[in-house]
Amino acid sequence: MAIKGKVTFDIEMCKGCELCVDACPQKSVRLSPKLNAQGYHYAVQIQDNCTGCTNCALVCPDAVITVYRENRKKDRVPVARISGVTENITVTIDEPAAGKPAGAV
Repeated sequence: MAIKGKVTFDIEMCKGCELCVDACPQKSVRLSPKLNAQGYHYAVQIQDNCTGCTNCALVCPDAVITVYRENRKKDRVPVARISGVTENITVTIDEPAAGKPAGAV
């Protein structure tokens, strides 16, 4: 069964750098032809083939992307949310413990 994902963007904070567009292996993301309040074309999800890989969120310099994956019950759970970045950070993604869904503590 293929993993289903979805991404959301804080369109008012996006500066249209296109790093997420280049990082998406599914080509699910592109820049909108519309402008945000800052005057930038912002990123949007254009296809329903996102796998929730988190590549887009990991390369976003402004941390404006949240990635969701559907679990087997079709609930969407956030798997990547990076915010409040003020300096260099290191990101690791842990595999979920046996019997626990991704994101469970």
